[in-house]
Amino acid sequence: MAESKGRILVVDDEANARGALSEILREEGYETDTAADGFKALGKLGQFDPDLILTDLKMPGLDGIGLLKASRSAAPTSVVVVMTAFGTIDSAVEAIKLGAENYLTKPLDPTTLVAVVERAMEKARLLCETAMLRARLRERNVFGHIVGEHAAMKRLHETVAQVAPSRSSVLIVGESGTGKELIAAALHRASPRAEQPFVRLNCAALAESLLESELFGHEKGAFTGAVGRREGRFKQADGGTLFLDEVSEIPQATQVKLLRFLQEREFERVGGNDTLKVDVRIIAATNVDLAERAKQGRFREDLYYRLNVIRLDLPPLRERRSDIALLAAFFLRRYAEENGKRLTGFSDEALARMSAYAWPGNVRELEHAVERGVVLARGERVEAEHLPGELIEGQKTAPRDRAGCGQAPPPTMPGSTIAALERWAILETLKGVGGSTSKAARLLGISPRKIQYKLHEYGAPAGTVPSGEGEP
Repeated sequence: MAESKGRILVVDDEANARGALSEILREEGYETDTAADGFKALGKLGQFDPDLILTDLKMPGLDGIGLLKASRSAAPTSVVVVMTAFGTIDSAVEAIKLGAENYLTKPLDPTTLVAVVERAMEKARLLCETAMLRARLRERNVFGHIVGEHAAMKRLHETVAQVAPSRSSVLIVGESGTGKELIAAALHRASPRAEQPFVRLNCAALAESLLESELFGHEKGAFTGAVGRREGRFKQADGGTLFLDEVSEIPQATQVKLLRFLQEREFERVGGNDTLKVDVRIIAATNVDLAERAKQGRFREDLYYRLNVIRLDLPPLRERRSDIALLAAFFLRRYAEENGKRLTGFSDEALARMSAYAWPGNVRELEHAVERGVVLARGERVEAEHLPGELIEGQKTAPRDRAGCGQAPPPTMPGSTIAALERWAILETLKGVGGSTSKAARLLGISPRKIQYKLHEYGAPAGTVPSGEGEP
């Protein structure tokens, strides 16, 4: 049997006309199906998936114009050719303006029919090829900044591609610096919501009194300083995706409102009575064990299950050491270009030290180390001496402190970043005061909440971070 030249859906309310057209087109090598009106045609679009829709304009129920409009979303790569009586050419012109590829006047001339169909099918093939190229490009861009050949990362990529088209909530779990926001953005880009907003919110970065307003918005006069209505992140993300980073830090009262949204898809602004509905997909991220927190009563169990419909676990960098060289090369190209430098790579010693290091800060720490190396490099390569002090000194493992995070080595001056100095100061102060966050906060002149946030950022396992509650 000869290969089909394409699929054509013939739509006409006259049975004899449908049959005759279908027979002519089959003899020309096309695969055909028929429908008696626009509504029946819509029902066949997904099943038959036509390359070309050949439709009469005047039909009972849904006419040809209505079918043309509906097909643009139901079958965006299908080409439409309309048929009309000689006295109603104006209707055909209207159809052309609405996107029809061509029109034919009745009674149809078979030779003209075949010629018009062949040109329209060529257009359909071009549209199909373009759609395929765009899909491949979008798939490539989805993971454009997520570098990794390790088996765990390949499995993660496959899972992202599988769950992205759904609207189910996703919980991304991983240590600080593993790239949870990149995975959330990849989920969004691979979803049908890709053209809609991707809105981010770090739940640990805001005071409790501000977080609810930031999420749901507020009305004028809702609290001191609310001089006008403000839309929250849910409204901003309508039609798209809302990424809630550090979701474990949401206060209990706000957790109740978030749970209500996940159950009913509605909410009210702070200080308002109007119930708002939005279409938003929730992606949450955490570096702590939410299930354990739920058992301890520190996180609502029902909210945990609502967020944890699909769970994605990001491996720490120390568990995928084979990706360190790939990631380092990726960051080298990026920062060499930003700094106008022509670098060929790393010295063998620099690569060896990076491969042996524990990377308690994961990919983010590696990125900062490579950026520093690029800035300090004098020749064509980044040498070991250009890397941060902890790598130069051969710090291969990071001992654990009583808070459960990697204990920072003494800072090297000059050579340590502000972040490294801050980490060292916080961990050393906590060690000196026996783990009391409130005492450490007073000595450092910062809030206990800031210390809690930083400890989570350093990757303290769940249940080991001192809370500071009830301390003198």
